[in-house]
Amino acid sequence: MPPETAYHGALGDRFAEHATSSPYNAYVDRPAMLALAGDVAGAKVLDVGCGAGHYAAELLARGAEVVGVDGSEAVLGHARARVGERAEFRLHDLEEPLGFAADASFDGAVCALVYPHVTRRAQLLGELRRVLRPEGWLVVSTGHPTADWQHFGGSYHADDWVELPLADTPFSIHFQRMTVETFLGELLAAGFVLERIVEPRPVAALREIDEAAYDKLNTRPSFLAVRLVRPRP
Repeated sequence: MPPETAYHGALGDRFAEHATSSPYNAYVDRPAMLALAGDVAGAKVLDVGCGAGHYAAELLARGAEVVGVDGSEAVLGHARARVGERAEFRLHDLEEPLGFAADASFDGAVCALVYPHVTRRAQLLGELRRVLRPEGWLVVSTGHPTADWQHFGGSYHADDWVELPLADTPFSIHFQRMTVETFLGELLAAGFVLERIVEPRPVAALREIDEAAYDKLNTRPSFLAVRLVRPRP
């Protein structure tokens, strides 16, 4: 059996709280991913590893129809509380095929900060390619490999599984380190075409509430995000 990829119980509850206000989540990754998604009005979007529904809420506000999937009932409870019945949320282990979704049934997919937690990434990417319509888009974010290298040390090329403490909690999150080459290589090998790559910086609103965090995140890399498309046959 593959390792657990979802955040259950108290960890799920704490992560939901953390993701709401953390400068990394709220002011760096989320704005960047929504910008990469672009105009989603009228689009059917799959939120992969939807967590507490922060991205789903923003996508809904922009006119998308959203289906969110996550392996944790704890975080899905937060997602449902956040958006009510405006989105469909499904309990689903991302290590398993997306059997609930028909071929070419989505216009786009968002995979925010979950990719390095998955062990069966090639399978997941194959499934995302299957459920996206031709010319459908996929936006993916991950921790910046340079930031992981600075934090954990050793070789930049290390691909070990590591534990990253969740700030001010007894919890940690489990993921695999990877280089930029590995990250992009896996996405391209799955048959997607790269449209855009960004190294997100914090939005200006963060300066008003935490100038120190704003300055830090403008200096050091934190995430890497890409927009890809499924090409026509």
